[in-house]
Amino acid sequence: MQPDKHLLHILIVDDDEDIQDVVSREVQQHGWVAVNAGSETAMRAALKEQTPDIILLDIRLPDQDGLTIARRLRATSSIPIIMLTGMGSDIDRIVGLELGADDYVVKPFNPRELIARIKAVLRRTSNQPMEGSPAESLGHECRRFAGWFIDLTARVLTDPSGSPVSLTNTEFLLLAAFLSAPRRVMSREQLVERTHSDEADVFDRAIDVLVLRLRRKIEPNQHTPKIIRTERGAGYVFDVDVEKL
Repeated sequence: MQPDKHLLHILIVDDDEDIQDVVSREVQQHGWVAVNAGSETAMRAALKEQTPDIILLDIRLPDQDGLTIARRLRATSSIPIIMLTGMGSDIDRIVGLELGADDYVVKPFNPRELIARIKAVLRRTSNQPMEGSPAESLGHECRRFAGWFIDLTARVLTDPSGSPVSLTNTEFLLLAAFLSAPRRVMSREQLVERTHSDEADVFDRAIDVLVLRLRRKIEPNQHTPKIIRTERGAGYVFDVDVEKL
């Protein structure tokens, strides 16, 4: 029987059957479809059957660690990822964000909190990047900076050579925030509000990680950034001119 494509599909990748049961019940109570996978192998089989709307990914799995899985997923897919991490594993959470995870939840967690996190991520990622080119952006809100072109309506970014560059949703929101205030200092608090408005406990380090990820994609040399400059003690400055098209 084929899954109903009109329902939200949540892929739960965790080898703890108790967690699978608790999360599945909570997901199903919200009218969503829960698919369980206890390993990377099972996850890949599930992905072949149905592309989920979001993946809940445990850090520790029997055949592969979740961080490696997240890196591989992010290299080929924009499916939102929420990492499920152990208490006190700050390093895992930071690395997960650096690899492109959209959020994390610490075990043991309240199922209602997890649902709230899922809803928040899905709200932020509801408008996925669309295929297209600058020539197709008539009537769209577009910007040009340092040779780069971005269609803010279609969420398409192209580099100075004309090649498309993929952004996660939070990376897009961060870039859009910078484009709205070029050459002005934006504090971490302002950037948190623009990129994680649905979450109350996002820490400053998450913004630093997000800036690092964006620099990797748009800076000629991320080690000596020229576009996104750090204003020590204050925040960040998008230090190039932005042209409205």
